[in-house]
Amino acid sequence: MKATEVPAITGAYLFETTSYTDERGSFCRTFDADVVRSVGLDPDAFVQDSVSRSVRGVLRGLHLRSGAGEAKLVRCSYGRIFDVVVDLRPHSPTYRDRAFFELTDETQTTLYIPAGCAHGFQALTGTADVSYRIDRPHDPSEDVTIAFDDPELAIPWPLPVTSMSRRDREALSLAQVLKHKEG
Repeated sequence: MKATEVPAITGAYLFETTSYTDERGSFCRTFDADVVRSVGLDPDAFVQDSVSRSVRGVLRGLHLRSGAGEAKLVRCSYGRIFDVVVDLRPHSPTYRDRAFFELTDETQTTLYIPAGCAHGFQALTGTADVSYRIDRPHDPSEDVTIAFDDPELAIPWPLPVTSMSRRDREALSLAQVLKHKEG
């Protein structure tokens, strides 16, 4: 497993696996505390693991946590997703920059998203399972959602949206979220 910095988002990393394949199938390590530690992250900081299952075209996000934010490790454990990160940390050199990734079950690459960044994804396959590891317990009162189709972000979602949660449909614009964060 190796860690690679994401140039578009300061502090974000891709943790790429090495897959071993034979007649039985394949094997890869999806988490290695030493590799996580080697880039200055505390592997023991992650306190909750979750999984979502989505069907093709489902869009989840863009999600953010208020307060101290939430750092997370995200991996597509089954299927394929188009993944988006938006840096909303005011003092970051990549403030308001975006990064796009295709995460797949074939590579099992894990994306580290620093606290203060918004995150969303769209399922590209019939079924897509996404595994999340977060660094503090989830508190729904801190949930913030930014409109997936905000023209200021101009995210090139690859498929028409087939479904999303009510929360995501009623999301605020980026400008509204930033105004609320400042106020």
